[in-house]
Amino acid sequence: MPDYDSRLVELYDLDNPDGPDHDHVRTLADEIDAQAILDVGCGTGLLTASLVRPGRRVVGIDPSATMLGFAARRPGGDEVTWMLGDSRDIPDGLFDLAVMTGNVAQHIPDPAWQRTLSDIHAALRDGGVLTFESRNPRVRAWATWSGAAPTTRATGHGPMREWMDVDELEPGRVLLTAYNEFTDTGELVVETVTLEFRAREQIEQQLDDAGFAVAHVWGDWSRTPCTDDAPIMIFEARRR
Repeated sequence: MPDYDSRLVELYDLDNPDGPDHDHVRTLADEIDAQAILDVGCGTGLLTASLVRPGRRVVGIDPSATMLGFAARRPGGDEVTWMLGDSRDIPDGLFDLAVMTGNVAQHIPDPAWQRTLSDIHAALRDGGVLTFESRNPRVRAWATWSGAAPTTRATGHGPMREWMDVDELEPGRVLLTAYNEFTDTGELVVETVTLEFRAREQIEQQLDDAGFAVAHVWGDWSRTPCTDDAPIMIFEARRR
């Protein structure tokens, strides 16, 4: 797949800062005394590097070489093992905790999603925990993403004008097209991504099929039980 534009990767942490989602993962890691953690789809590694503790093994894996290069340069990045690839490239050694943040689960289409769950199951010790979040399709968040007026912001490469289009390809599948124009040069960078909006029942069944027992489904990062109108669904499952 084409890699991300490095100028946009530089902005990733500004658009996706450290926050309650990362606090949730760090707290869970400490609660279960995780000595080995796997971050699947780690991106720029903002969360991954923050999980480093003395005596703890942390592995971040991502299909973007540009994002991994950025991750390796961040403070604490030299304490993480960075792997280029997807779940098929998870290194040997059992993990206590596997995480997918930033709605990574929605970027993985079927049947690759089922394979990803199976690969993570194989990488966890018995009783190991998998946690990830996914947007609730009942809320139809994508309906608010398209049609907004373009905005412009300063970057290290001059002003950038940005806007997006959203197309619902079929129920539960959305094509997002992001436009990024560097106005000093007129260069337009276009990125497309297909997002999968899976229902809670579907995800729970897929986890069960992959050998996981769902322990919790939260509706926010404060661990409020998930309701039908919760904007996100935060899954916590244990390897059977």
